[in-house]
Amino acid sequence: MAAMPKPDHSEWTEPIPATLPSPTYWPAVLALGLVLLLWGVVTTAAISVVGLIVSLIALAGWIGDVRHKS
Repeated sequence: MAAMPKPDHSEWTEPIPATLPSPTYWPAVLALGLVLLLWGVVTTAAISVVGLIVSLIALAGWIGDVRHKS
């Protein structure tokens, strides 16, 4: 059997960025807002309005967190 050649790693670099953003609750709040929004489609428009408001607040909070952390 022939031996496998060694791979050339001379051109590899470190990935950028090497840090992850800090954890946040905004994705869970956004999911709750979307569930309320869709639940309101089945039940009543008032629940959809609450879901839309919660979703918009969560989206603004999440985007704000990402913008201030970077």
